[in-house]
Amino acid sequence: METLDKEKLAGAQAQMPRHVAIIMDGNGRWAKARGLPRAVGHRMGVEAVRRTVRAGIELGIEYLTLYAFSSENWSRPMAEIDDLMGLMKRFIRGDLAELHQSGVRIQVIGDRANVDTELLALMDEARDLTRANTAITLVIAFNYGSRREIAGAARRLAERALNGEIVAADITPEMLSAELDTKGVPDPELLIRTSGELRLSNFLLWQAAYTEFVFLDAFWPDFGRELLVQAVSEYASRSRRFGGLSHRSRA
Repeated sequence: METLDKEKLAGAQAQMPRHVAIIMDGNGRWAKARGLPRAVGHRMGVEAVRRTVRAGIELGIEYLTLYAFSSENWSRPMAEIDDLMGLMKRFIRGDLAELHQSGVRIQVIGDRANVDTELLALMDEARDLTRANTAITLVIAFNYGSRREIAGAARRLAERALNGEIVAADITPEMLSAELDTKGVPDPELLIRTSGELRLSNFLLWQAAYTEFVFLDAFWPDFGRELLVQAVSEYASRSRRFGGLSHRSRA
């Protein structure tokens, strides 16, 4: 680990978040600030993904969830949507072998509706090929919207209750969690959003109930190891109370 990392992470290893989620924001504004097309910003955003996955493995993060395409992004111009879909295809085709060799396990969450069959097949291939890997789990939130996810989970529980499989009065938060797209993935301890925006944008609303948020002014194409270390260090400096009192307060 570099000297910079050692200084920033001194004493923090015991508090390293197991799961980090990131809202990758600012590709278009990064490009605009440089007089470049938005598509260039998205391509540079893919480079930031590569840097971040490598850094996550090096830092010992177990789960990394990236908000790649929201269910609201369909309202963007069709040319930009096509470019984003193409980038996702090229990322899987071009990086899958290296990700697999590096021990990355890939999962994809989100609604499969409206996603073209070629991209769905590539996602399934990535999931199946990397299923047994253990270095890090990369969760890609694609065509994902948390409200849809929660509504779907509630609907499935209601159907089970109507079918007599469960009693409605016995439904617990844990049962609803088990119906979410993220079933089997621990809730994120740290959520990072780039570009200076201060909102969740329909991302992991249920799972982030006790997540620590770090908002960075940097645009996503500038993100990498140093900013990840900065965010993790900020997380490690906080006292997580989960509605109770800190150890210092109880003393």
